[in-house]
Amino acid sequence: MKVSHLKSQRLHSLDALRAIMMLLGIVLHATEPYSLGEDASWAKDPNGTHISMNYIFGIIHIFRMPIFFMVAGFFGSMLFYERGPRAMMKNRLRRILMPFGVFLLLLHPIIISAWTYTSETMGVSVSRMLTTMTWLPGMTYHLWFLYYLLMITAISFCLASALKHTPRFTQWITRAFEWLMRRKMVFILVFSIVVFLLLVWMWDTWISTPLSFTPDLPVLVAYSLFYFIGWVLFKSKHFLDNMMRNDWVFAISGLVIFTLRFIFRPYIDDVLYGALNAIMVWFFVFGITGLFIRYASRYSARMRYVSDASYWVYLIHLPLTGLIPAFIFNWPIPVFLKFLIVVVITTIVCFTTYHFMVRSTFIGKFLNGRRYPRRGNPS
Repeated sequence: MKVSHLKSQRLHSLDALRAIMMLLGIVLHATEPYSLGEDASWAKDPNGTHISMNYIFGIIHIFRMPIFFMVAGFFGSMLFYERGPRAMMKNRLRRILMPFGVFLLLLHPIIISAWTYTSETMGVSVSRMLTTMTWLPGMTYHLWFLYYLLMITAISFCLASALKHTPRFTQWITRAFEWLMRRKMVFILVFSIVVFLLLVWMWDTWISTPLSFTPDLPVLVAYSLFYFIGWVLFKSKHFLDNMMRNDWVFAISGLVIFTLRFIFRPYIDDVLYGALNAIMVWFFVFGITGLFIRYASRYSARMRYVSDASYWVYLIHLPLTGLIPAFIFNWPIPVFLKFLIVVVITTIVCFTTYHFMVRSTFIGKFLNGRRYPRRGNPS
């Protein structure tokens, strides 16, 4: 894909990247019932947990939301500068605010029912908030990222609108960003320090998942950082090809650092642990993004379908990953096989309902802006 044609082309690689980051939510949440450790938010399988689930959860958790917010920033910037500020806000309100409000209300009783059934069937306890039915939800559940994306979108809109009147300053930001992009190790060093300082502010080893309606300011700032990097990346979109440089090296380096950190966790204090996370996330951001630009830049009808389905799949998957373990917890099979069963059944149900109930209906138009034919070229 030639980046000079970005204005008129659909950015297939970043569409695919955004979709896969959303779909990894199924894998992430499917590990929860089978991972070691106490977690009041999930009913743990009393017949089996395994540390491999913590490994899968941990590695996805490190890069998934940072990459998602970076890509969201790229597309937010594209909307702002190519369609205009009003069109951008109208699009974001329709694609983020409305689905957030509607699905939060619709899923609230379903999630409560699923968690109640699973905890009672397994004979384990979970947070009382997750088993107490109320008219209105007391938390944002897995839709927290939409809640924060709304706030970050509003902030970016205000900042970008103000900076339109300071062209010299915006040019300086762009030049500084491009200087760093030419020197990726300097970029990683600088922004690793920034992320580490944010973790110190949070007093945590990684960015938490804030489910409360009360905004968590350090988390908001942290994800705003990744969003704004994506925003500026659109302004310097000719650097997308630059993301492919050393992509395999960065991805493998991130994997190696994570694995070593995971193995030697008992011997690593929290300061070093957080520092490693702050460095590792940038290896994954550059590596994974570069790999998608390298291998997913050409149009694929199958990937386009997955991309269109990913929003619906993410919205409805959580109750399934919480409910299915209740039906298989007594099966005398390995933990990893139970995990795979949850992932496969959840994926099949989500994509089947998308195909027959969403894609060519008003729900599809509500989520994706248009109805697509069930078959044929969707473009």
